[in-house]
Amino acid sequence: MKLQLKRPASLLLALSLCGALAGCGSTAETTSQATGETASGEAVSGTDAEDAYAYLADFDYSSVFDEKGYLKGVNALDYVTLPEDFEHLTLSADAESVSEEAVREYITDNVLSNYATTAQETERAAENGDSVNIDYVGSIDGVEFEGGNSGGSGYDLTLGSGTFIDDFEDQIVGHIPGETFDVVVTFPENYGNEELSGKEALFKTTLNHINVTVTPELTDDWVMDNLYEQMGLEDVASLNSFVNDSLLFEQQANAVYSQLSQNSTLSEELPEDAVNYFRDLYLSRYYVMASAYGMTLDDLFSAYGIGTTEDFLAAYQSSFEDSVRQQLIMQAVAESRGIVCDDKAMEENFQRFFGSVDSSLYEESYGTNYIRMSLMQDLAIQSLVDSATFA
Repeated sequence: MKLQLKRPASLLLALSLCGALAGCGSTAETTSQATGETASGEAVSGTDAEDAYAYLADFDYSSVFDEKGYLKGVNALDYVTLPEDFEHLTLSADAESVSEEAVREYITDNVLSNYATTAQETERAAENGDSVNIDYVGSIDGVEFEGGNSGGSGYDLTLGSGTFIDDFEDQIVGHIPGETFDVVVTFPENYGNEELSGKEALFKTTLNHINVTVTPELTDDWVMDNLYEQMGLEDVASLNSFVNDSLLFEQQANAVYSQLSQNSTLSEELPEDAVNYFRDLYLSRYYVMASAYGMTLDDLFSAYGIGTTEDFLAAYQSSFEDSVRQQLIMQAVAESRGIVCDDKAMEENFQRFFGSVDSSLYEESYGTNYIRMSLMQDLAIQSLVDSATFA
């Protein structure tokens, strides 16, 4: 089985980060409408003041790494026996290049899409799959019911998504923005609201506009205006080159790590601090999500059908341990080859592997030693690629 290297900081992270920075200020909102249902179908509870995982709010990404990018106080070669020929791995000829189509697709899907804007189409009929903006007033037997009125504020709805009850979205298809029309639906018998369950309702609906995604045209000027300050990219050619090199490194990294990991021997006992760290790393992402919705971790995992937090930890224990094993293998390579991520290595390699001319934003978010660890792994992988044989 081919194993993939889970890179702590993706080579292409800066591209998506730039897009996120360009769009900062937008927020995700959740609304409760009588015409739709929540993902879980249940109300969420507030954050527990006695939350045992509250420490995750201040998770320190750099806590277990030292200034070289190594696990603190850990000699990886005490845990890992590398294969005798690890310095001369074999890569297939396919790993020597990336297609122009792959580069174009990546730029379209992961760069330009981050800068897409939304325009309002008003001249054509709505089609299944369109994102539309509507207003509606719902009534049963001529009497409006609570929660069935958009209040004239407009509601964005993707037709065919099943967000609203059966047949509602289908009845919008074919209408032109500016039209007001009746949508007649029947609430399910088990809707969850006795006053609405099984009842036929009429929604006086107005189609305001169709939302159309506008992707920017890729030009030299666009690259200079949007990617130069953060990434140092000046034109389309430099963007193509960066993405090509990035994708090439990704596929070569996966190829050499797959061989290396399959042929290395690891101790069954792993450093406890490292296992606990990667457990908290996984959990912290879910904790942030739960907190954003006023939920505890148990609330969140229950809503997703996982069970309790303890159930999650039990189910993903092997993933935490696999992350430690990867860390130990890559550190063992670095120890064997004398690779460290000191100040000089940071200065010389940060832009190449992170795609950014400025490390301060990353260090502020993750801490310097986490960035050093990530670069140490990249440098170790690059050394294996450099000494590999292409067959």
